[in-house]
Amino acid sequence: MEYLVTKRSHPTADEIYSSLVKEMPTLSRTTVYNTLNILIGANIVRVVTIEEHEARYDADITDHGHFKCERCGTIYDFRIDTDAIRTEELKNFKINEKDVYYRGICAKCLGNIE
Repeated sequence: MEYLVTKRSHPTADEIYSSLVKEMPTLSRTTVYNTLNILIGANIVRVVTIEEHEARYDADITDHGHFKCERCGTIYDFRIDTDAIRTEELKNFKINEKDVYYRGICAKCLGNIE
């Protein structure tokens, strides 16, 4: 959990494992996956799946959107007002999760940021 809170890069489980195994040589990938599943089950971490076969993890469980740069792969958070999204057609539904994902080219890759 500490890793996810301090590394806001939306890492994959393999990235988490690769970073933490240096400090904890006995760590296994299974332990990383099991711990992530516990944190998800406790609703303190959420899975970000912008790409079909790429699960990333986010310790920020507030309502916000994600933008993934198709060039550098960086995922950016952006604030949204999920209550402003019109969902009248779902008034008799129970919504468990709200996700907004954008893909494109980030300002840095476009050369708009130095």
